[in-house]
Amino acid sequence: MRILVVGAGAVGGYFGGRLLEKGEDVTFLVRDGRRRQLKENGLVIESVYGNVSLDPKTIVAGEEAEHFDVILFSTKAYHLEKAIEDIRPYVSDGTIILPLLNGILHIDKLVNQFGEDKVIGGLCFIETTLDYEGKVIQTSPIHDLVFGERSSEKTERILELEKVFSGTKANFRLSDNINRDMWHKYLFISTMSGITTLFRSPIGPIREQESGQETIKHLSDELVDIMNRMEAPISQNIASVQIKQMDGLGFTMKSSMQRDMEKLQPVEADHLHGYLLKIARQYQIAAPVLEAIYANLKLYEGQLVN
Repeated sequence: MRILVVGAGAVGGYFGGRLLEKGEDVTFLVRDGRRRQLKENGLVIESVYGNVSLDPKTIVAGEEAEHFDVILFSTKAYHLEKAIEDIRPYVSDGTIILPLLNGILHIDKLVNQFGEDKVIGGLCFIETTLDYEGKVIQTSPIHDLVFGERSSEKTERILELEKVFSGTKANFRLSDNINRDMWHKYLFISTMSGITTLFRSPIGPIREQESGQETIKHLSDELVDIMNRMEAPISQNIASVQIKQMDGLGFTMKSSMQRDMEKLQPVEADHLHGYLLKIARQYQIAAPVLEAIYANLKLYEGQLVN
């Protein structure tokens, strides 16, 4: 399969790089500056699972290229609209679009633009960042990419994709229920990113404070109430399961949104917390912790503009 990875940042660079390392036909759709950086230094991954330096194929938007069998979206939500236009020339009738964005809003946007049959479900769990030289730095044991048909069917194309993804130095896993998995990830990342950005702290010191641990629980309960009102396909005990998962995270673990704030970069406030808060207000669901988190993020965004 010919694979196009949209972006060669911390997420796309890692998973696309691992596929390229394995020997798959991978091309990265990047901006001019990142392309120059990759040509000069290569795609360098420094990881607990082994370091690698690769010579990737790249294109920039508008360049001619054959259609791709798989397009892997690893962009941030605020880059989605432009990325949709950038990939349009490379989508054919048989193309599979695999998004790894946080949240859920992007699925409808991709379906509206490319059709129900082209968009499968996907998510990832990984702690990565780009350093000042453009190296992909991956420091924790988790490097999971989960994918599947949104219908939960084991189609011929999804089984073929599973074969392509197998044997890499990352955990690519075919899901039995990708819709549920995406909503569970949405709950986890909204809780984790909301709490760490609100307190400007890694998860460990927050957990140590009694009020911090209570705030984590209150936020999780608020988000579960909202998702249940939306009839999202979440498990009944998911809140307690995820609280235990957060208790097991490394003391210095930060959310990617917190890392973005530390770098004075944009955040996905509206795509993640804003969307859930809109639903809460629509159904008159009390969500004071979510309100505080969203206000904090919007204040930060205002500082970036000013």
